[in-house]
Amino acid sequence: MSTSRPAGVWLIGARGSVATTVVAGCAAMSAGLHPPTGMLTETALFAECGLPGLSSLVFGGHDTLDCPLPKRAEELAAAGVLPPGLPAAVAAELRAADEEIASGGPIPDDDRDEQALIEAFAADIRDFTARRAPAGTVVVNVASTEPAPDGDALPPSSLYAAAALRAGCPYVNFTPSTGLHHPALAAASGRSGLPYAGRDGKTGQTLLRSVLGPMFAQRALAVRAWSGTNLLGGGDGAALADPAAAAAKNAGKERVLTDTLGTPVQGEVHIDDVPALGDWKTAWDHIAFDGFLGTRMILQTIWQGCDSSLAAPLILDLARLTLRARAAGMSGPLTDLGFYFKDPVGDGPSALSDQYTALTRLAARLRTADGHAEETR
Repeated sequence: MSTSRPAGVWLIGARGSVATTVVAGCAAMSAGLHPPTGMLTETALFAECGLPGLSSLVFGGHDTLDCPLPKRAEELAAAGVLPPGLPAAVAAELRAADEEIASGGPIPDDDRDEQALIEAFAADIRDFTARRAPAGTVVVNVASTEPAPDGDALPPSSLYAAAALRAGCPYVNFTPSTGLHHPALAAASGRSGLPYAGRDGKTGQTLLRSVLGPMFAQRALAVRAWSGTNLLGGGDGAALADPAAAAAKNAGKERVLTDTLGTPVQGEVHIDDVPALGDWKTAWDHIAFDGFLGTRMILQTIWQGCDSSLAAPLILDLARLTLRARAAGMSGPLTDLGFYFKDPVGDGPSALSDQYTALTRLAARLRTADGHAEETR
């Protein structure tokens, strides 16, 4: 087995549940402790695409929390999110990543202006890349959802996105937060020549909607209403208890229905914070539709899952694909990665099957692209 040069994954929200699961999961798979379940980049589709190997990935990031990654991993194992014994088995990798986590912001009483914050964040990323990631670094936002911005000020997600551009790194927004979507960053993202992807990872309820919506449209069944409820805890549940943050989250869920059904439908998505659920969530959908001769019918679905476990393999896929896209000279919005997102950048399809077809096209491009990275399989 050959080895490729180390490549960096810089996580915004690096001490959260999702980031901890990403780091622990990558270490576990690299050591052969667990199979790469849920990772398309470890399937035949992406064979010979020159992706950086899992064992070549090194992690760092920004966070305003100070709970060390090994302790956070132990908490997740106690909650059933990580397998028992895994935190101890990958303790060295967790400590190594924790040592590369820099203080984020803005925090209370921080008097630095936007440009000073952006430069400080960019300096952290550049230093990490120079020391640890000779093959380059991708910045991935996995922080809790923030409310939509009010006014011209850059929200934290956009400060980090701007820092990624300034540090010369491709950027992935796995959250509904603004990130590169802020108007003030449009020109900078265009000038950067960097690839970027997002926004809002599609892990559960919306994944199912992107499959069922086309089914109704293709069978010419008239959907009268589509309502949903989400019960979740953890940091995301607390963040989404803010109506403004919940509105940002729900916009992507509703957009998928409109795009796949071809018309808006009645119904809303409600998000309830249930702290006792921790990292687990339940999503319920109630779909009212008309069949032949106006017969009224109902379809109900229940999705129960662990958000961190659903998100982690997608984040590793996206990090590897975006790093490879940069090495291959790609720039701008990576529209073919819409398969992974509720609200993808660029002009691409909304139905999951069509998005998967676009992803296969990207795989074909990567197999023949210049700048082919060393293969590690």
